[in-house]
Parts: sequence; C-alpha cells; structure tokens
Amino acid sequence: MNIYEEHGWKMIPSRNGFGQALAELAERHPELVVIGADLTESTRASYFAEKFPDRFFNAGIAEQNAAGMATGLALAGKIAVFSTYGVFAAGRACDQIRTSVCYNNANVKIGGAHGGVSVGPDGATHQALEEIAIMRVMPRITLFVPADAEETRKATIAAVEQIDGPVYIRFGRAPVPLITDEETPFEPGKARIVRDGEDLTIIACGAMVAESILAAELLEQKGINARIIDLHTVKPIDVAAIEKAAKETGAILTAEEHQIHGGLGGAVAEVVVRTHPVPMDFVAVNDRFGESGQPMELLREFGLDYESIARKAENLLKRKY
Repeated sequence: MNIYEEHGWKMIPSRNGFGQALAELAERHPELVVIGADLTESTRASYFAEKFPDRFFNAGIAEQNAAGMATGLALAGKIAVFSTYGVFAAGRACDQIRTSVCYNNANVKIGGAHGGVSVGPDGATHQALEEIAIMRVMPRITLFVPADAEETRKATIAAVEQIDGPVYIRFGRAPVPLITDEETPFEPGKARIVRDGEDLTIIACGAMVAESILAAELLEQKGINARIIDLHTVKPIDVAAIEKAAKETGAILTAEEHQIHGGLGGAVAEVVVRTHPVPMDFVAVNDRFGESGQPMELLREFGLDYESIARKAENLLKRKY
C-alpha cells in the first residue's frame, strides 16, 4: 500500500475531469464546440466527441490551425474549446494564442493536457514544463492549474460559464490523488486554504497540492505547522491570500511541477515583493528537461515529492528565525 492509499485517496487522472465537464457543459450550451488535434481520446475531449460528433472538429496534427479555427468560431458566436498536449498547445500554437486568441479577447478555452514530468514514459519531448510561464504573460488570459480531477472539472465549467474570454487549463495524464469533492469550493481567482498553519506557508498548484499536504503532515511530526494553499488560479492571482499568508506565517515556499523560472513561484514572488517581503524558496524543476520514467519515480528524481518539499520547508525556516 502506498502513501496515497493509506490516506484513502482515489487515484484519478485530472484529464478525466476535463472530459467530464465538456460532456456536461454540452447539454447546457448548444453553442459549445470542441476542436481536437489528433489526441482526442488522450485529452478526454472524446467524452464530448462521442456524444456530439456534429459539434466536434479534428484539426489533425496542426495545432496552429486548431487555435485559428477556435478563434474564428469564437468570433462567430461560439464557445470554442481547443485541446491537445500542453507542449503543443502552449508551445507550438503560442503565436496563434497570442495574436489570434488573446489579442481579439476571443472566447476560446484551451485544454493543455499532459502537464509536468508525471506524464511519465512519454519523456522530455511530451512533458510540458513551460506552459505556466508562457501563458501567464499573455494579456487577457485566465490560467487555471487545478489540483485533481474534480477541481479540473470545476475549472472547465467555470471557464465556460463564468469567463467570457481566453482561458488556459493545465492538467495531467497520470492518476493523481482525488483530494477535493463536489462540495469543495472553487472560485476563479480565489485561492483555497487547504490547511491552516502559522510557521510557514506552502503555496502549490496541480498535483503538487497533494504532495504539499503530505509534506505538511511530515513537518507536523517535527513540530512545524505549515499552512497549505491551493493556488488553482495562477492568473488572475489571489493577491490578498498571498499577502495574508506572508504576514501571518513569515515564510513562503511554492511547489509546482514546472520549470523554476517564470512559473507559479515567480508569480507568487511578484506579489510578495510588492506587498509583504518574507523569506521564500521554490520547489520546481531546476532548469532542465524531463526524462522517461514512472510518474512517482520522476517526482522523486526532480525533487518534487512530499519528502523533498518537507526538506525545503525546514531549510526555509532557518532563514526565517
């Protein structure tokens, strides 16, 4: 039995929540259309395509075209969803997202699948580690990095029903712990306090939220009380929650399955230096490409697992006192 099973957490790919939300939304929104790029089953957009084939379009392995198609459909009055792997959505179609989607403030929702090293055996070319940095600099875009399948479902519904404009949703391939449920609050732009604490704050996104919870439990055994914040919305960022955490706990550690430069850590640091500067550190991929391996092995290899987070937190506290 692994540590996730010991906690009674179900292991479900966050991409399942994206597909479930699309199928659910399609019933309520006849103007919703979905565009795939030859990876429909993998991103779980297939849940929509199977129910509404006349509202699904496959652009093939032509992500730039898919982004352009989504923009055109959105400007014609549709709610357009474009999904593929994050490395192709944020990387290959970056110009189209910038100039077509964001510049026109088009009502396009982008599903960026297979984020992070936990993609596993697909290796470096398919492990998206740069999308948070790429997407958060785009004007007018909302950026979600949900923690699990249920939060991904809620983020996708919010993208369609609450936000009129571009949205990027980052989610993963491998099963991750289901740490939220239908009753767990989700509000775009408002961080979720998972666990209170006064010694330091760990701010995480995506699959790193579960790892941070485990790290906090490890720290508690050593008498360290860590606050855990699920920052599911990286942009617009919850300035108030971050400032409050800095003032009340005096140290902030960020945790993300992403490059150390330009991601969640950078976004949080921008808030901290402007509001209430405190010692900070970052758990992230340290300026290197991914590699093939099993998801949990890769988290340990890249220093992203809960034990690595706990060690970083202990070292950070030495700078606080």
